[in-house]
Amino acid sequence: MNEIRNPKRYDLEERTFQFAKRCRDFVKKLSRIIANIEDGKQLIRLSGSVAANYIEANESLSKKDFVMRIKICRKESKESYLWLRLCDITDKYLIIEREDLMKGSTELMNIFGSIMRKSE
Repeated sequence: MNEIRNPKRYDLEERTFQFAKRCRDFVKKLSRIIANIEDGKQLIRLSGSVAANYIEANESLSKKDFVMRIKICRKESKESYLWLRLCDITDKYLIIEREDLMKGSTELMNIFGSIMRKSE
């Protein structure tokens, strides 16, 4: 029996993966001051958690588990936004990159919020 994948379901898996990867690439470019090191650690953890929890949601055993994982994804997306804002940046290209990541974080928050509302 061939498994048919729902393309929309897996596009979000890729999108969350790319968000986490872009956050990691961004952190590598930050100046190595104590605040950026600590903020970067948090950003890496949270952006990876968004991707990991979305994969977990797709493999959930119940609707309740699915909704809980989606709530975590939304929460972690929102927290990623905070840590992006806190990064100390003076380079104009990094400022643009940060704004793009913040936009991506906001979009993910909205997507997960919509999934939550439709699933409850």
